Amino acid sequence: MRLDRSEVNRQRRRAAAVVEFAVISPVLLAILFGIIEYGYVFMVRQTLAHAAREACRVAVLQTTDEPYDEVVARADEVMQAAGLSGHTVGMIHATADNNWTESVSVAMDRAEISLVGGFFGELSGEVVGTCSMRKEGVGAATE
Repeated sequence: MRLDRSEVNRQRRRAAAVVEFAVISPVLLAILFGIIEYGYVFMVRQTLAHAAREACRVAVLQTTDEPYDEVVARADEVMQAAGLSGHTVGMIHATADNNWTESVSVAMDRAEISLVGGFFGELSGEVVGTCSMRKEGVGAATE
């Protein structure tokens, strides 16, 4: 049985398409996973900022006392709701011109955030969300 010329050309085109797909598919998969990784890191950054904001809101209340266990607990609640763990909470108490401020930072190690490990580069450093607010009921005396 002899194949005609159009059948041979069709088989060659199919083979060329398979080879082209085999060459381009790793690039497409790397782009796809890069987009997913970027989106996930962006979501974690927003969650860290939200956790810091919520914890700072608790820290500036007049009823909040040392050692600020409620602040850390509120940050933990927000992070747990997002399914994230392995974070650290830091606080700074500052006064300038008799204005008390509370600053809260929530941080995670980049290596713990990544979905694809170090495929897209080295994973060093931290991703941090911070918030600063003026303490309620404390500050400059009114005239």
